[in-house]
Amino acid sequence: MTCFKKSVFGSCVMLIAFTCWINAKSIEAFGTFGFDIHHRYSDTVKEFLNLDGLPEKGTVDYYTAMAHRDQLLKGRRLATSTTPTVTFYGGNQTYNVRALSYLHYSLITVGTPALLFLVALDTGGDLFWLPCDCITCARNFNISDGKKLELNIYSPRNSTTSSPLPCNSTLCGPTRACLTRSNTCAYQELYGASSSTGILVDDVLHLGTNTNPQDIVDVSVTFGCGMNQTGYFLESGGGINGIFGLGMGGISVPSILASKSVTANSFSMCFAAEGSSGRIEFGDKGSADQKTTPFNLQKSNPTYNITVTQVVVGNNVTDLEFTAVFDSGSAFTRLNEPAYSFIANKFEFATQDGYTTPNLTFTMKGESQFYVTTPTFNFIRADGGQGYCLAIVKSEGINIIGQNFMTGYRLVFDRDEMVLGWKESDCELVSS
Repeated sequence: MTCFKKSVFGSCVMLIAFTCWINAKSIEAFGTFGFDIHHRYSDTVKEFLNLDGLPEKGTVDYYTAMAHRDQLLKGRRLATSTTPTVTFYGGNQTYNVRALSYLHYSLITVGTPALLFLVALDTGGDLFWLPCDCITCARNFNISDGKKLELNIYSPRNSTTSSPLPCNSTLCGPTRACLTRSNTCAYQELYGASSSTGILVDDVLHLGTNTNPQDIVDVSVTFGCGMNQTGYFLESGGGINGIFGLGMGGISVPSILASKSVTANSFSMCFAAEGSSGRIEFGDKGSADQKTTPFNLQKSNPTYNITVTQVVVGNNVTDLEFTAVFDSGSAFTRLNEPAYSFIANKFEFATQDGYTTPNLTFTMKGESQFYVTTPTFNFIRADGGQGYCLAIVKSEGINIIGQNFMTGYRLVFDRDEMVLGWKESDCELVSS
């Protein structure tokens, strides 16, 4: 960490490129379905993984590890409904777990009989995959005192509703390999220096209406039977029990649900404060009073890419224009020059009386403004003092709006209208 004086409190730039200050509408024909998202600090995830003895939340090591994990895993590309929404059966909370590589997770059930998996949610990827008939994969999660939590491993042979995806399926596509002897479509997903390889299968994903009590909605979806994992996925926290891709590709679960007329071609994610639960709802088109901006259409490898036309930090305004991808699988926001330096240089927030955060606002294409509710994080110094960091990492690749800038919002990924919608929310009543 390199430090230099900038105010009476001082300022420093960490090696992971944080700037820090130290202080001594919906379609009537479709339903919507959702499930809870759980933060890595949530009680649900800690209970599921039996986590204890973890490093202190809010330490420099914690935030450094999250930024490092982003680099490892993201190297591959640095109107109100009158019908109930759908989510994962059993609840639609999402969970956020500190010791893990992805920030937000959901508990899902797959197959017959149903097996429970804790999967990482990733709008930056398309494929949903689970550890399956493992040759090399993480079979357990290291907890404390040398104990290990055994993780569920999916097997097509053990599910009466499972079937392999044939090579002539439209979801196999020209970029997939074919195992000709078994006429089964194969896949390989790369995540920087990590990967998942296996075959594609069809099986039941157990969803439920967003009502109390829930009505069960079982839908056959295509996902990866991941026999070989490499790199970070073999370590504790590399993805835990699989990755749930939410991208624009035809093989993603939102695309499959829309193609089968189960939901509208849209979904929402709501990110509550760290340590809290959020929500994901398939088929959610948002509300009439939400703000929107169009996605930038890309013929190859489409992503949730938007355009920022203006940046405001406090009273400082610049008409910088750049594109960025909204990616829930990235812990932190990553920006290129000159946007990174403009924000970092204008973000002087130490005062004689303590710590004041200037407003940070992005004006999007279409003139809607996206106010960043949590542009900073505080951390605990080794001596017990408090530090404050601007939670942006300097990028040498693409610009990414990470989960930290999505906090406090219900984000609607509307693939029918090809717009991103947002509205401030505490994530308690998402479908209202």
